[in-house]
This record gives sequence, structure tokens and C-alpha cells, in this order.
Amino acid sequence: MREKRDRQTDRQTDRQTDRQTDRQTDRQTDRQTDRQTDRQADRQTGRQTDSQTDIQTDIH
Repeated sequence: MREKRDRQTDRQTDRQTDRQTDRQTDRQTDRQTDRQTDRQADRQTGRQTDSQTDIQTDIH
């Protein structure tokens, strides 16, 4: 009987650990995605700013 309880406890612990691991992985993935998106946005903004500056310089 004790063995059955141990297995049930192990399953609950495994599920809980899996959920925590999934959450950590999701957060880590979100952070990596955010960093990539931020870098991409920064590059695009930089290009737009450079283009806009070039146009304004040409006009004046």
C-alpha cells in the first residue's frame, strides 16, 4: 500500500515540476523573443532615423 502512495506522490511531484519547468521555459522564450524583437525594432528605427536625417539634410 505504501508503494502505491509513493507512486501517486511521485506523479503529483512530477506534474508540478513539469508545470514549473514549462513556465520557466515559457518565460525564458518570451525574454529571448522580446530581445530579438527589440533589436529588430531598434535596427528598423535606426534605419528610419538615418533615412529621415538624410532627406532633411538634402532639403536644407
